[in-house]
Amino acid sequence: MSVPTKKAFALRLDPALHAAIERAAAADLRSVNAEVECLLREALARRGVKLDAPVKAKRGRPAKGERDDD
Repeated sequence: MSVPTKKAFALRLDPALHAAIERAAAADLRSVNAEVECLLREALARRGVKLDAPVKAKRGRPAKGERDDD
């Protein structure tokens, strides 16, 4: 069972906005990417847009027999 890949795209931000997101991410112990995703989910929730819960990536070494041999 594989985790769905995330959609990648370029995002241009004002340097001051990026710096503010970086500070917020550091305070929450997140990457800038994870912080942006969190902020977008919060903003959409405030607008009443319902989303499925985010898919958590598996962490650590796969169990024996669970590996995808490519």
